[in-house]
Amino acid sequence: MSVRLVMAALGLMMAGAALAADKVAPGDWPQWRGPNRDGKSTEKGLLQAWPKDGPPKLWTAEGLGVGFGTPSVAAGKIFGMGSRGNKDGVWAINEADGKELWFTPLDDNRNPNQMIGSGCAPTYADGKLYVVTNKNGVIAKLDAATGKVDWQKSYVKDFGAGTPSWGFNDSVLIDGDKVICAPCGKKGAVAALKVADGSVIWATPEKPGGGAGYSSPVKAVVDGVPMYVVLLGKGTGVVGVHADTGKLLWNYAKVTSGVAAIPTVIVQGNSVWCSCGYPDGGSGLVKLIAKGKGEFTVEEVVYYSSKELQNQHGGMILLDGYVYFGNRHGQGHPACVDFKTGDVMWKEKQGAAGGGGSAAVTFADGRLYYRYQNGVMVLIDPNPKGMKVISSFKLPPPNDPKKYSQSWPHPVIANGKLYIRDQNLLHCFNVKGKSI
Repeated sequence: MSVRLVMAALGLMMAGAALAADKVAPGDWPQWRGPNRDGKSTEKGLLQAWPKDGPPKLWTAEGLGVGFGTPSVAAGKIFGMGSRGNKDGVWAINEADGKELWFTPLDDNRNPNQMIGSGCAPTYADGKLYVVTNKNGVIAKLDAATGKVDWQKSYVKDFGAGTPSWGFNDSVLIDGDKVICAPCGKKGAVAALKVADGSVIWATPEKPGGGAGYSSPVKAVVDGVPMYVVLLGKGTGVVGVHADTGKLLWNYAKVTSGVAAIPTVIVQGNSVWCSCGYPDGGSGLVKLIAKGKGEFTVEEVVYYSSKELQNQHGGMILLDGYVYFGNRHGQGHPACVDFKTGDVMWKEKQGAAGGGGSAAVTFADGRLYYRYQNGVMVLIDPNPKGMKVISSFKLPPPNDPKKYSQSWPHPVIANGKLYIRDQNLLHCFNVKGKSI
């Protein structure tokens, strides 16, 4: 074989290896709420009960920066956002041992003295990373291997958005060649950007109301019409916009909040379940009725006031026709609702197994993982007939409890490991039950 052929073969092998390294593995958690953006892991063979002191801890990464964004796991790396000093940026660490690989600052820290930081979960796709910063809504595309910025825009400068009280916290959706985001600005409440260069494909006007949300978009197809659905702020509520044009197809303004509209909406078939915390929040189940030509009416099936039922920000999981979540503002009392009728199957009057404060919820291999703000981790058997606690344990404390009190990131289950972000720390536990 000639030298030229050998070099060509080596080039193809290296390109193939690089391409393989970019791919998302079956057990990865590459974006907000996991592989399918529904809060559910696809993994099997996980522990169905934990030892008394919890699953074995493998390692803890430190110094990640202030933030309550949930990490993402893909291609052998873990990605997240954090504020270090006066800068808000993106970090990458090694999945095997938690060692830092790179940190890229993108924006000024919105309020260094309040220890709030970013709530965005990075979105990984084809070797690239997509994020939104907390202060100016800098939306950026980075190389996942190096942290080098490919392009960046700003919700404030490019979409006329005003920074919400808790900053910008949505996690973008990658759909083919589009980046779907929710700037909630005068030049676009929802927008689609080109993956290649960040240029605007379409932007949905900020109507029928106004107000920023903190929720992240999901894609749905209802009666053959592709759409993006997202919870926005007061005066707007839940909206569905056409995936190809950004045209507003429908909205349901009854469930939202003037303080913070956070939970990701659940859509299945033509049914939509939404919930929101705070005194002006609540929960609702609606059905979308097609009128033809891509137009819809919204039929309310059931509505609950905030005193009756609400999810603050811990996420809601749809399993076998039932929705599970933490109920009551800042309390995380487990609850279960029938997704078809909206009927409450059960709701607890306290946190599970001593859990207190907000509860962030994830599902994996037949179990619900409830992570409470007071550091209690609970494993629950999902059952519409009643709550059944399987196991619980106490998470390691923050390295400065007085400074870092917002223990809100959702649990992440990836490749046999449970990841718990606690501000500038990330804990990794073995939930596979064997050596990893």
